[in-house]
Amino acid sequence: MTQARKRRVFPFTAIVGQEEMKLALLLNVIDPRIGGVMIMGDRGTGKSTTIRALADLLPEIDVVAGDPYNSSPSDPDLQSSEVRLRDEQGEELATEKRQVPMVDLPLGATEDRLCGTIDIEKALSEGIRAFEPGLLAKANRGLLYVDEVNLLDDHLVDVLLDSAASGWNTVEREGVSVRHPARFVLIGSGNPEEGELRPQLLDRFGMSVEVRTVRDPELRVQVVDQRTSFDNDPDSFNNAVQATQDVLQARVVEAQNRLGQVVIDDDLRIRISEVCGELDVDGLRGDIVTNRAARALAAFERRQEVTEDDVARVVACCLRHRLRKDPLEQIDSGDRVVKVFCKVFDRPESTDRREFELALAA
Repeated sequence: MTQARKRRVFPFTAIVGQEEMKLALLLNVIDPRIGGVMIMGDRGTGKSTTIRALADLLPEIDVVAGDPYNSSPSDPDLQSSEVRLRDEQGEELATEKRQVPMVDLPLGATEDRLCGTIDIEKALSEGIRAFEPGLLAKANRGLLYVDEVNLLDDHLVDVLLDSAASGWNTVEREGVSVRHPARFVLIGSGNPEEGELRPQLLDRFGMSVEVRTVRDPELRVQVVDQRTSFDNDPDSFNNAVQATQDVLQARVVEAQNRLGQVVIDDDLRIRISEVCGELDVDGLRGDIVTNRAARALAAFERRQEVTEDDVARVVACCLRHRLRKDPLEQIDSGDRVVKVFCKVFDRPESTDRREFELALAA
């Protein structure tokens, strides 16, 4: 049997700029419990391209052969009820390799399409009530991407975020009761000009990043040249950067394996919570996500202990979207977070986030 050709996707390592977005996506892949990424910014800034490139970058995963939920052969928390029952009965589960799923949720999707519904064909032809899995089932152990998430119906966003938070999808339809794993990295993107998300929904995303149009003429030319080269000959372009892709893929896998060994000092954790308190962040999600993102960054950089600089690099992305109390208010750019961080961590005060990031990179 001939192997299916791999989908042609612009390579992740060839994307110019947008470092904050790329880092946030990688950290969520290293630790999916961070809770996903909300990407807001101008049109045509490579949001969709970057997300598809991320899915293509990731190594293939082992799944139970023929299972519609991408069930893991070894982890019970990532198995459907049928697979878990077979495993508990001692059946040897056949496995196969699959590319990490990348599922697009269109704006016009219905709740049945998202969660799953009754298989009408089987009901009519065989007279049995069977479940037809939805997009949440296909996204298990992968990425679920919602473009223009700020235009998605609120009830669909609620269902989506509940599944992302719990890791499970439960469906009750016409006498059929199904519960299956739905562990995925939730990624939303949108243009602020077309409307904002409610503050309660924004808070459910682990991280939030801003993307801006590249203004430097030389970088713009570089982006155009690379895109033209890829469109003219995708295979040659991908082959040219394959070695770099392989290095980054190995680094991500290594970080996933190291994550459990990374520690964060009690003093750092107290100061992270102090920043959240000073900013009047509701709830404890901000504290939890900042801790997790800092640990994922330390693992990515091959260290086993979180430093102040790790916290500095992720704190704005983890907290800036949690400051908005009024639905009519715009999301903070991150300057308030940086100012409070500098105060709590006793660093030279900065009121401009970009200057702060440049000083960190120096």
